[in-house]
Amino acid sequence: MPNIPSDPMMLLSFVNMKLRDQYTSLDELCAALDIDRDSLVATLQAAGFEYSSEHRRFW
Repeated sequence: MPNIPSDPMMLLSFVNMKLRDQYTSLDELCAALDIDRDSLVATLQAAGFEYSSEHRRFW
C-alpha cells in the first residue's frame, strides 16, 4: 500500500481522518489513493478493527 502508514495504529488514524475530512466512502478513498481495499481492510482487521459503513470509520 503506497504512501500510507504501515503501522496499524497509524494506519487506523490516517484512514479515519481521511474518511472524516476528505472522502465520503472507503471505496472513494481507496480509488483516490490507489489503495487495494481488500488489503487495507485485512490489515486493519488483523489489528482488531472493523469498518462501519454507517459511521464511515474503522473501530
